Amino acid sequence: MTKTPRVLLIGFGAIGRQLVSLFDPDEFRVSAVVRDVAPHLERGTLGISLYDEHLAQLIEGSDIVVECAGVAAAKEHGPAVIAQGKDLVLTSVGALADPVARRALLEGPGKLHVTSGAIGGFDLWGAVAEAGAADSVQIRTTKKSQDLVQDWMSEEERAELLNATEPFGVFSGRPSEAIEKFPGNVNVAVALAWATRGRGGSDEELLQTSLERVHVELVADPQAEESRHEIEVSGSAGTFSLSSQSAPSPVNPNTSALTALAVAHTLRNAVRGL
Repeated sequence: MTKTPRVLLIGFGAIGRQLVSLFDPDEFRVSAVVRDVAPHLERGTLGISLYDEHLAQLIEGSDIVVECAGVAAAKEHGPAVIAQGKDLVLTSVGALADPVARRALLEGPGKLHVTSGAIGGFDLWGAVAEAGAADSVQIRTTKKSQDLVQDWMSEEERAELLNATEPFGVFSGRPSEAIEKFPGNVNVAVALAWATRGRGGSDEELLQTSLERVHVELVADPQAEESRHEIEVSGSAGTFSLSSQSAPSPVNPNTSALTALAVAHTLRNAVRGL
């Protein structure tokens, strides 16, 4: 592509605002669609065009779309991008845990680009999985206790998190259940399932199998200042571990700073293929 790529952001919160700050001058022509323009105008537009309607027309007028608005928005709007034949960079990878959304996001004609988010090692995990050597895939994510409070929790559960003095486990199971309970906290678990899906079938089928293989642990730590992710993949090729600790986003401390960096990297790679 020789012209300046036209990028449409779905959402302009912590990730979107940090993302725009990472672009080189004139690297992209950026616009964003949001629920309500007014609050964003008060915070500053960072030089991009903001809209709160005409999504279909905005998608049609873009070269590539970047979702950075959360799992619910990804499931609601992502399929429309793919159906219109546009490439989509998916930030809220947890949307792929939903069978209906997964099918719509992977069936084309647009192409889906999945970000690694707050974890790394996708090349290693992919190589091991493609060799059929990812028999066990585990991820343990540790976050600040109060950041894990959810609307569905009882008063007792909320109090336990808010008043915690020691680390404790709040979830153990598969990514699909984890993302349903903690949609803003365990996108990395579904991203890991994507990275270890392997080969030998459709991405939809492979991911479904991978989601059943990945084991997730979520730990609440009242002293945690940064999110920590510990991954272990083992099988016939050996045991491979990766631990990462993400600094908070400069825009919103509840979001990993690494997420926007990963999105920028994925976007640049995707644009090269347009």
